[in-house]
Amino acid sequence: MKTRVSLFILCSVFAAAAFGQSQPKTGTLNDIKFLAGHWLGTYNGGPIEADWTAPAGDNIVGFIRMMKDEKVTLYELFAFEQTPAGPVAMVKHFKPGLIGVEEKDKSDRYKFIEAKPDQALFEKEDASIRIIYEQRGPDQLVIRRGQPKDGNWTFNDLFVFYRVR
Repeated sequence: MKTRVSLFILCSVFAAAAFGQSQPKTGTLNDIKFLAGHWLGTYNGGPIEADWTAPAGDNIVGFIRMMKDEKVTLYELFAFEQTPAGPVAMVKHFKPGLIGVEEKDKSDRYKFIEAKPDQALFEKEDASIRIIYEQRGPDQLVIRRGQPKDGNWTFNDLFVFYRVR
């Protein structure tokens, strides 16, 4: 019986390869470990600061703080959690005074699409936005935002950060 099961599995693998089929590739938190660190940049005329932890267990956590004229304009809290389908990014936004933008039990959720060296692509649950996290050299991190346009995705740099530590 074991021989038949082993033969079936082996034939299935060869058949999938012959027809160009492969298992879907899933990512891990290691695909975004380059986020770890303390980063500074500018956005909308004011400083922007980000900090992410290294992967630990099934998660990475972080924040972005946006300021203008020495006052906070927005906080973003991030949690990347590992799932069987790859990392999921969850983001909650807060106005000054820690007033939530999303409903209490809601967050913006982005599923993992793919990763390349020093780059990972996520897509919002409703498929309206894609986010690329990209490390451009040892001390630069860029977050790019994409939206569908004429059947293709158009990306622009949203945030450009430089490593502080």
